[in-house]
Amino acid sequence: MIKGTFMGLEKEILVNGKSDNPLVEIHQIFHENEVSVYDVKINNEKGASPITLSWKIPAHNIMGVWKPTTDFAKRIQADWELDHMESRISIDAPVIGLFGHNDTNIHTFACSDVINKLDLNARIREEDDCFYCHLTLCQENQGQNGAYNIQIRIDEEDKHFSKALMATSKWWESFQNLKPAPVPEIALEPLYSTWYNFHQVLDEDVLIEECKTAYKLGYRSIIIDDGWQTNDANRGYDFTGDWKPERITKTKAFVERVHSTGMKIGFWYSVPFCGNKSEAYKRFKGKFLTEDHRWAPVFDPRYPEVRSYLIDIYKNALLDWNLDGFKLDFIDDFKLYKDTPSKNDNMDFHSVNEAVDRLLTDVMETLRAIKPDIFIEFRQKYTGPAMRKYGNMFRAFDCPGDATMNRIRIADINMLAGNTAVHSDMITWHNEEKLEVAALQMVNTLFGVPQVSVKLNEIPKDHLEMLKFYTNYWVANKSLITTGDFTPFKPLANYPLQHVKNNNKLIIGLHDDYVVNLDVSYKNIDILNAKLSTETILKVGADLGNYNYSIFNCKGELVDNGSVEFKIGLVEFNIPACGLIQLNKK
Repeated sequence: MIKGTFMGLEKEILVNGKSDNPLVEIHQIFHENEVSVYDVKINNEKGASPITLSWKIPAHNIMGVWKPTTDFAKRIQADWELDHMESRISIDAPVIGLFGHNDTNIHTFACSDVINKLDLNARIREEDDCFYCHLTLCQENQGQNGAYNIQIRIDEEDKHFSKALMATSKWWESFQNLKPAPVPEIALEPLYSTWYNFHQVLDEDVLIEECKTAYKLGYRSIIIDDGWQTNDANRGYDFTGDWKPERITKTKAFVERVHSTGMKIGFWYSVPFCGNKSEAYKRFKGKFLTEDHRWAPVFDPRYPEVRSYLIDIYKNALLDWNLDGFKLDFIDDFKLYKDTPSKNDNMDFHSVNEAVDRLLTDVMETLRAIKPDIFIEFRQKYTGPAMRKYGNMFRAFDCPGDATMNRIRIADINMLAGNTAVHSDMITWHNEEKLEVAALQMVNTLFGVPQVSVKLNEIPKDHLEMLKFYTNYWVANKSLITTGDFTPFKPLANYPLQHVKNNNKLIIGLHDDYVVNLDVSYKNIDILNAKLSTETILKVGADLGNYNYSIFNCKGELVDNGSVEFKIGLVEFNIPACGLIQLNKK
């Protein structure tokens, strides 16, 4: 049993509901500013069954519960509902944050084991109005013995909830085995994707013309998604595993053509899948985690020959075709299934998760040895701290046409991603969409690196102008957006307000009809009216001085300018739907 004092109350960490357990030792090794770290040692020599560490806190000023990929579902759960959150190497991250009604951090807890499967939760109990927090460990030992050592970090410091999450990310980085991969400059440039606009039907000449237009707009790389490797266009994965280009057959020449436009290029691979119509399926028969999968049989990375085969695919593609990056997809499908075989003598790992760690470590090391500035994209849910070791671009999970979801997912990734590049899901809309509604797709994603997936040479002229304006705006503010102090507000309201700032400039994203509080003077202030209503109200909390202002519509056309004195009180501007006001201090 370990006891500690938090929020003026004593709490104890229980092991499987009891105050002591001879297999478990828990010691507090750090406590400062209401942040504590506990060292946990588990004697697992006999293959311990799952062990749950639990504690409770009173439900004081708790408005919601933040988890890495809960999207719209950040509400409080009762202890009788919903499944626990799963964390492992390629699913989420072992952290949960309880936040207050004013966005304050109340209780954020995290675990240092980001590789193995954990169950976590924080749920309220009706009987005593307390939140019961827990971590369940040792669930997939798969025959391994020996001591198991982790750390648990609990943060109850009075600060914005996002800062508690960012501090957790920094804590993970402090572990030697969790050092993030370097982020090349190309990972921080707007990107063009072929998925939503072409799916599997790719035409080389059309793609080259798209690259030329994309480059002029400010996009610097293209990801060739599913379809380059097969002539099958049924959106399935029966032919994955061989990765021999059937559709883009003169691959090296095509890559050279893309490079001639100024664009970098990456190819998509569904890493775990080995379709039953591939040659690889026959070769690796019996070396799958499962063949009972909705998409395709799943490679078993516990076999060294499987890992070697996959690594060679990416290495040879890089050497033979001179690629600049890879989109490595479906990493979360590397897991235990009900029919996954137990370890045999031909495997060199018991644990699937540890085998995935070995595979992806070797992939990144192999590719970076050839091209140090290689970019590797992962998407949610595999955007946790372990994945930062192997990928340098994290993309919001697929949400085509859903601007609000894109905004939420970018913000949620941002708070744990550190300096890893955070990308929007591919921005797409209907060609006949009203301009301002199409612009919503863009302005909701500007706190991440934009990825666009519309046919640039077919969209209406005003859509293209809008895209150019906001892409240029993003590029001009790239340094601030990607390295500044980012804060999303009101998580239960889907972050209707966001801002990023440094000492000189503040960029505010206003996504709903909220009053913007302005209390500090900056040399430059930009407010994105990222909504369809035009009224924008500022509540000025101090005498901030005189500013010149310029107001633009979503195509970048100047519609108004003038000057304003910011005194304590309310100031209203009329900004076009999805438009922008720029304020510059006199």
